[in-house]
Amino acid sequence: MQSKCLGKAILVAGATGNLGGQITRALISKGAEVRVIVRPDSDPKKVISLEDAGAKVFKVDMSKIDEVAEACEGVDCVVSAMAGLRDVIIDSQKVLLDAAVKAGVPRFIPSDYSIDFTKFSPGENRNLDWRREFHTLLDAAPIKATTIFCGAFADMLTGQMPLIFFKQKLVLYWGKAEHTMQFTTVDNTAEFTANAALDPSTPRFLWIAGDQPTPRDIRQVMTEISGKKFHLLRTGGPGWLSTIIKIARKMAPGETELYPAWQGMQYMRNMIDERSTLDRIDNDRYPGMKWTKVRELLAAFHHKA
Repeated sequence: MQSKCLGKAILVAGATGNLGGQITRALISKGAEVRVIVRPDSDPKKVISLEDAGAKVFKVDMSKIDEVAEACEGVDCVVSAMAGLRDVIIDSQKVLLDAAVKAGVPRFIPSDYSIDFTKFSPGENRNLDWRREFHTLLDAAPIKATTIFCGAFADMLTGQMPLIFFKQKLVLYWGKAEHTMQFTTVDNTAEFTANAALDPSTPRFLWIAGDQPTPRDIRQVMTEISGKKFHLLRTGGPGWLSTIIKIARKMAPGETELYPAWQGMQYMRNMIDERSTLDRIDNDRYPGMKWTKVRELLAAFHHKA
């Protein structure tokens, strides 16, 4: 299915962030009229960069529905890439939703971009719980919504995610070495989201995965691209990981941090769960997209190192 621009106007919230910025630029490259809303105290350099790219910037108070609704007037879809704690994912995003409804915007893409949290229960992942809570508001609103599930960002494999230990030549894993995990680059997620924003026929949920390697696959990839043997290291099963999460959260709560250590552990716990396995993938919905494989990403990182 091709998404056609035809002069569509799209509003992006969270465009000063990495994903939001890439969504904005992907939309501009497709010929869309792109508006972005930013807070008055947003980084001036990032704002200028968005303007230079061709976006129309609106500085708004995210607590005032009328201000946000004015920026939403006449747009075909509102795309949220907002990142933060509950006050952002629930409160600020609710203002954005209410403003979109007030302005008569037909479609809304929430800031989900994660594993399919509809398969999990409350309390298993704090950050995903907030998104699930926001869905109760979104599904009750008179607007068509589309959530995009992308697994984990593959870019995190080069350092942020404690899975590959390059110097030690280890691939650490929990559970089963044959369990597939879903990874999608930020760039692929942004392009797919831009296509979806321009596509009025999107369903309520879309699932994408740039690649679905197992820990054993990742070990083999690292061995081949580095020319040095990497080894698998099993650190325990799901139950043990859950216990460590409870201990880590008690010892270092970090409740005001977006990504405390235990939050990353919660996400890993979800990824190794059988419930995370995808029943379908919508990668082919927009022909022409080139999906970055984990091998390609890690090879590029290895050659730069």
